[in-house]
Amino acid sequence: MDQQKTKHRRQLRRRRHVRSKIVGTAERPRLTVFRSSKHIDVQLIDDINGVTLASASSKTKDLRAAVPYGGNIKASQAVGKKLAEAALAKGIKHAAFDRGHYRYHGRIKALADAAREGGLKF
Repeated sequence: MDQQKTKHRRQLRRRRHVRSKIVGTAERPRLTVFRSSKHIDVQLIDDINGVTLASASSKTKDLRAAVPYGGNIKASQAVGKKLAEAALAKGIKHAAFDRGHYRYHGRIKALADAAREGGLKF
């Protein structure tokens, strides 16, 4: 079996394991993270209605001006703060953190801590 296929299968298994316990609602949406080598994206998702309530990314123009490279901890902190601002503007104070198949350290932890500092609770 190809090594890339097995790595992807392990990632999918971890993602399913984490996601099996988390459901986003309108009052407490799921905060989901996508991390690539160059960028980081986060969304607040209401799974019941299938709607994205707020999002932030290191690819947006205002964050690119502040942090030129999106693949480091500084960028993750900026994205976390930006998401917390967007969530509070829409009246969202609580979220369920969905780290996906990523470990809770480094950029993922920095993003979560920045979102907490911005006013989100999870």
